[in-house]
Amino acid sequence: MRAFEKQKAAEAREEKRQALEDQLSEVEEMNQELEEEIEGLKTLLAKALTIPSAINFEKMKDKPKIQPLNLGNLEHEIPPPQKVQFEAQKPHFLIGWIPQQQRAYALRVEQGQRAYDEAMATHAKAEEERKAAISKLRESREAAFAAAKAKATERNEEIDKWRQDFEKGEREAVQEYCQLVLSNSSYPDAFLKDAKVAFVKESNQLVVEYDFPVMDEVIPKQKSFTFVKATKKVNESPRPEKDRRALYASVIAQCTLRCLHELFGADTKGLIENIVLNGYVDTIDPGTGQSKRPCLVTVRATRDQFASINLNLALPTAALQTLNASFSKSPAELSPVRPLLDFNMVDSRFIQESDVLSTLDQRPNLMDLSPGEFESLITNLFQKMGLETKLTQASRDGGVDCVAFDPRPIFGGKVVIQAKRYKNTVGVSAVRDLYGTMQNEGASKGILVTTSGYGKASFEFANGKPLELLDGGNLLYLLKDHTGTDARIVMPDDWKDPVMDSTPQVK
Repeated sequence: MRAFEKQKAAEAREEKRQALEDQLSEVEEMNQELEEEIEGLKTLLAKALTIPSAINFEKMKDKPKIQPLNLGNLEHEIPPPQKVQFEAQKPHFLIGWIPQQQRAYALRVEQGQRAYDEAMATHAKAEEERKAAISKLRESREAAFAAAKAKATERNEEIDKWRQDFEKGEREAVQEYCQLVLSNSSYPDAFLKDAKVAFVKESNQLVVEYDFPVMDEVIPKQKSFTFVKATKKVNESPRPEKDRRALYASVIAQCTLRCLHELFGADTKGLIENIVLNGYVDTIDPGTGQSKRPCLVTVRATRDQFASINLNLALPTAALQTLNASFSKSPAELSPVRPLLDFNMVDSRFIQESDVLSTLDQRPNLMDLSPGEFESLITNLFQKMGLETKLTQASRDGGVDCVAFDPRPIFGGKVVIQAKRYKNTVGVSAVRDLYGTMQNEGASKGILVTTSGYGKASFEFANGKPLELLDGGNLLYLLKDHTGTDARIVMPDDWKDPVMDSTPQVK
């Protein structure tokens, strides 16, 4: 009895020891997963640098293969009946000579032959049905393959068309391509990878509105886990709030640079010269209970500027400073920054083609306006936007030059505005001239508006300066939004851009 009790006690101790080991192992695994999660957040950018982001159009194509024919029970030929099974047994030789036995034997032979013939006919019919079933399966398989091949051909032609349009820089094709690049990027589950993308062909500019998760969705609140033997519970050690905030700021900075890296890297044709990226967070205002969408980072980067940064060595937040990005002072508290370019201003109604249908459009064409009408339109636009236009004069290149005042305290001041009706890309000299005029006027800001677009040199020069460059799509959006004018931009066939006068103008 004592031996039995000792054995039971030993077993109980072993179970208790094993349970403790299991709990300690489970806690160790939880800590390991937590460390891996933190390490993954710290290396969001570094991991992406080793992964090609370009879309392989050929790999997207369908290549249907004809499936092996699974015949199942139909695979093997049905064994034919054996004639010996139907043969009549001969009478014993001692009685075989008797006529009655001979007649009976002959009858049995006849019956056996008849049964054999019937069995052979049944076998032939069954074998014919088997072959017909096999033929039907083959036809069905070939029909399915033909349908899959036709569907694949249609899809592959669409992919070829997409690739051709992308290589030509067609707006929708480039947008779809860039959208796929961002959605293909591998992030932890909490990152939704929601993004809106717009391509401004006239300026070779890509505008991205990217959604980030809020801090509590991605940054763990726990620093570690420990198992307390006395209570048999797992205790959580809290991660310092300062560390969580710093890590979240790093995550936002890394994601911003990662998006830029993946988009520039995927553009193997060099279609995109500059990218404007605004990073937002969808959340609820704790004070009002209403949804809000603060912008945490906004940056404009040209391809050359971005390529000059060694992302393997640069600190994410310092790299954004190099790009003159506006970064939230406290991303964890969702302190907003003002986007460099509102996504809604990238308007798809910017039309360059001139065709019969466009002549039926009753919307005013900015290129048909007289210089005075164009000046009035632009002046009215900025007045509607809250600026006080004090002086306007005709521009020597057929556009509009004016000096206005922003009456807002702190943020306001003198503003130099220039608007140019151009067909071709506005050169960097126009941007330099605006900056020179702005300095001569003692203005706090310069705005250049054009019916066309800008090149990367213009954006590089304007980067970090109080200059705002608005292209044709932006102009159409502002006119519609602030003045209700639903305009269009259709270039006359004989339109010639004026020659730039590089001498800065003093108002």
